[in-house]
Amino acid sequence: MLTVLTRRVSPRLTSCELEFLPRVAINVEKAAAQHRQYERKLESLGARVISLPALDDQPDCVFVEDPALVFDEIAVITRMGVAARRGESESLAEALAPYRTLARMREPATLDGGDVVRIGKRLYVGRSRRTNDEGVAQLREIVAPHGYRVIPVGVRGCLHLKSACCAVDDGVVLCNRKWIDAEALGEVRIIDVAEEEPGAADVLRIGEVILMPDAFPRTRKVLEKFGYRVETIDVSEIMKAEAGVTCMSLLVRK
Repeated sequence: MLTVLTRRVSPRLTSCELEFLPRVAINVEKAAAQHRQYERKLESLGARVISLPALDDQPDCVFVEDPALVFDEIAVITRMGVAARRGESESLAEALAPYRTLARMREPATLDGGDVVRIGKRLYVGRSRRTNDEGVAQLREIVAPHGYRVIPVGVRGCLHLKSACCAVDDGVVLCNRKWIDAEALGEVRIIDVAEEEPGAADVLRIGEVILMPDAFPRTRKVLEKFGYRVETIDVSEIMKAEAGVTCMSLLVRK
């Protein structure tokens, strides 16, 4: 059984944090409707969705992936790179407590969950504007007793590692090599995004399906050529907040 935690869109989404995208007008009502459709899509793929209420004073609260990491043995409450977002963490920790023992990062560590790509027992951790060396070190300390290996990956030109690299299979990632230090991935097999779609690497695997935004048809064809079953969804309004399909869900596997 796959349980997925989501959180509704804040009415203040227009004040979201941005790093690499220019600020443009966001239709919050449309974004909320797209998010509801996203939740329904996850349910159609077999997930049990637990939709948490929005935090009205937290513009980025819909992006539940950043405040926490969930592994088979433990959940880690991160210390996000933007101080203004740290108010999102406690209610998410309460929602996770029934499912996992919690560990917490401490100052001066910063780490966003969007910077962590898991492949088996390897955790590739983006060294981005949001995740620092102490965050990488504390994560390594927390997960080492459970057999995980932490591998830092340089990130440039995008918000998080998952903006440029996401797992699509065991030992296989979809990747934009221009935005990360791809050599750090080692033996991982890389499928390159379509050149015209640099932001297409943020995809979410649910069971046998790769879920991705409908904004990247060329990369969809690339994945299908490799034999993957791909489904798409319109998240165009939410993408204006520098988002993808991974950041809006927290996967809790039994």
